Amino acid sequence: MKYIKDYKEGDRIFDIYLCKHKQTAMTKNGKPYDNVILQDKTGTLDAKVWDPNSAGIGEFDALDYIEVYGDVTSFQGALQVNVKRIRLCQEGEYDPADYLPVSEKSVDGMYKELLGMIGKTENKWLKSLLESFFVEDEAFMKAFRASSAAKTVHHGFMGGLLEHTLSVARMCEYFSQSYPMLNRDLLVTAALFHDIGKTKELSLFPENDYTDNGQLLGHIVMGAEMVGEKIRTLPGFPPVLEAELKHCILAHHGEYEYGSPKKPALIEAAALNLADNADAKLETFTEALRGASGKGWLGYNRLFESNIRKTRME
Repeated sequence: MKYIKDYKEGDRIFDIYLCKHKQTAMTKNGKPYDNVILQDKTGTLDAKVWDPNSAGIGEFDALDYIEVYGDVTSFQGALQVNVKRIRLCQEGEYDPADYLPVSEKSVDGMYKELLGMIGKTENKWLKSLLESFFVEDEAFMKAFRASSAAKTVHHGFMGGLLEHTLSVARMCEYFSQSYPMLNRDLLVTAALFHDIGKTKELSLFPENDYTDNGQLLGHIVMGAEMVGEKIRTLPGFPPVLEAELKHCILAHHGEYEYGSPKKPALIEAAALNLADNADAKLETFTEALRGASGKGWLGYNRLFESNIRKTRME
């Protein structure tokens, strides 16, 4: 099969892909059409079915595997497929492993590095708490290693949550070496825990969509609850340390308008917010540039509130 990352403007597409998303919309002239997102393990591709009632378009739904025939075009700097025909595929025609986006980094290698960070933790309470999640809780680690860090914005692939968490923790390690006022063990522990609620906020692939509790509570609140529940299994855990750790988790989005229940009141919470924001934005920019065709301007990006393009190195 030809992977999505290998397509360029002007190509013709004729292969099987996972229908990640399907939504019916209307043109300005009142004509119905379908917005479809195709997915394989290398990424996603926007597709338009301009005549969904034509004889060449078979019945299909989101999360179906479909054979797609159409032309690859470019719209506002991003590739898009003008779909001519679609056929619903049956089990045995495809290998699901080809369609689940995965981290380009080794999950085992990242997990080993994470364990190394835990091993450097000197505070016995924080080390025990970290081990209770990342070493002893097999069900949690299975979900954590397979989860994405987001539905669409950044690290939206299997292993994405581990990759994002490790990137944030690395930055926090650097911060703690550069700013002695920071409590390294508290900061790095908070970094490793800051997004664990996403194992419950988002379902695993191929859905990778918000759960009911994810919609109602969100990963920040659920993450703080998960930490609190585990601390109750560690008799004698210092209450002040528990509150400080939970505060860092609850404040890691930095602003109320970004869904943060609290604003940073500790220097460690402020450092975690900066590290989380930096990794999320740089990865978002990276993914936008990676998925763009050509060297021109990519159009307005909502997250950065700016027209963006790739750096020219000539």
